[in-house]
Amino acid sequence: MIKVMNIKKKFYDKKHGDFYAVDDVSFQIEKGEIFGLLGPNGAGKTTLLRIMATIMQQSTGQIIVNGYDTKEQPEEVKKSIGFLSGNTKLYKKLTPVETMKFFGKFYDIPKKVMEKRIEEIIYSLQMQDFKDRIIEKLSTGQVQKTSIARCMIHDPNIYILDEPTLGLDILTSRTIIDFIKKKKEEGKTIIFSTHYMEEADSLCDRIALIHKGKIIETGRIEDLKEKTRQTNIRDIFLTYIDRRDGVYELPEN
Repeated sequence: MIKVMNIKKKFYDKKHGDFYAVDDVSFQIEKGEIFGLLGPNGAGKTTLLRIMATIMQQSTGQIIVNGYDTKEQPEEVKKSIGFLSGNTKLYKKLTPVETMKFFGKFYDIPKKVMEKRIEEIIYSLQMQDFKDRIIEKLSTGQVQKTSIARCMIHDPNIYILDEPTLGLDILTSRTIIDFIKKKKEEGKTIIFSTHYMEEADSLCDRIALIHKGKIIETGRIEDLKEKTRQTNIRDIFLTYIDRRDGVYELPEN
């Protein structure tokens, strides 16, 4: 469903000159899979997800989503995806319901279909108490739910979620995690980045570990645990970092 092939993204700053935020990254994501992109701040996660979502273009390489090239056919790709980013801004004077209607019109969703979806989304994300309150009056968690609702309105088959639970309280986080699980049950594909390793451990079918713009390992969590002889993702990641820096060698199986 998604093929990421040799993606590089070059930036320039006055202090360091040219540098690659994403450096020769390749992997494949299957339909119906929850795929986690894990790494520290500055690892390249957000840049890579933005490229996959057609918000940004790569310097070199190719990404194919549902048979469409993200660089050559971005409009076709956008029909298939719902993209959530921490930098996504919503219109503060609109309510969640008005926001969903706005984006529903953008995707040319018929009125009756849109009304039914809005009703289902409000119930699914537990938005009943604030659905008609303007966004500037909402809490951080309520705004995040509204952002996810915006992503859901056109019923995409792929969700790209950049740190979907960052900074949220435990109840809001649980609602969003339940949403991710439900979308998997519906056969949707979910790609998400997170700082919360335990969250990835409980949700992901496979993960990619990214560090300094490069993928250092990809695989099923259980396979990586066995390979590194570690019991959690945090220690798996640190093991590969130490190996990369020459501090530690992977045990022989």
